Amino acid sequence: MYCHTGTPPEKFNYEYYNKEKTYNSFGLLTPQEFYEKHVRPLFDVNNKVCLVSDPRQSNPFGQLYTLQCLGNVVGGRQTAYNNQPIETLMTAVKDSIAGGEAVWFGCEVSKRFERKNGFEDLDAQDYRLVFNTEEKGNPLKFRVENSYSDKEYDKGYLLLTAPWFREFVFEVVVDKKYVPDEVLQVFKQEPKVLPAWDPMGTLACPCCSKE
Repeated sequence: MYCHTGTPPEKFNYEYYNKEKTYNSFGLLTPQEFYEKHVRPLFDVNNKVCLVSDPRQSNPFGQLYTLQCLGNVVGGRQTAYNNQPIETLMTAVKDSIAGGEAVWFGCEVSKRFERKNGFEDLDAQDYRLVFNTEEKGNPLKFRVENSYSDKEYDKGYLLLTAPWFREFVFEVVVDKKYVPDEVLQVFKQEPKVLPAWDPMGTLACPCCSKE
């Protein structure tokens, strides 16, 4: 990194324009100071946990997992995957969104992706599912913001249906307060170590820790 980008500065100014197009600047701050002052009050990484849904018989639900060779920070936190049924993930996501918090998630994004119209569904041509409602209060669809820019779809947002979620979403990061106590207890286990080439190692988030 030093050869290509130079020595990182110890402190920096953070400059941005808000939604009202007003210029703002914070500095001089170290990365840790920036996190403590401007990030942690809104997004405390220590309160985020990673839930996965791996339905393979070799990896039972209610078990904690980690992977060999995953993590590139010396002295960093161990990656920890709490394996749960997909409905547990969906409930945590629903409660997070209802609480005003966005959710990071991992999925097989290219599967059944109706790219032209910007939605993902097992019955991609059944438009009734996109506009229908669920009387029992269960989530029928989710609004997803990805890095496609606001030039595509509905200002850059996609629609992801609940059946698609159940089939292709396999990892979510949510706040602990949206996770049942019995699920949080799994993080106290000694994790089972999966090989480095295991499919669960294809997508990792820095929030995926047991601490």
